[in-house]
Amino acid sequence: MRTAIIIVGGLVLLGLFALVGWRLGGGPQSTTMAAKLFIPIWLAIALINMWLGVSRAGYSVAEELPIMLVIFAIPAAAAALLWWRFSWKRGAQR
Repeated sequence: MRTAIIIVGGLVLLGLFALVGWRLGGGPQSTTMAAKLFIPIWLAIALINMWLGVSRAGYSVAEELPIMLVIFAIPAAAAALLWWRFSWKRGAQR
């Protein structure tokens, strides 16, 4: 259940990044930049979560690594889709 909550939190964070990017920059280019910034930040959050699982919960790195990959991959894939979609729209407007 904790994994699902963290993944949903990542998707909500991605939505906030996209919204702030859209509002500050005013267009698709800013949204793609927000998605590009989200991916490394989300990787850092996923790695911190993995470290907490190893150091505090007592799991081994081998046990935590697949969970970390899932936690990172789902929101990162959504960010990549957002990045691709808004890059495509920007190119179509030219």
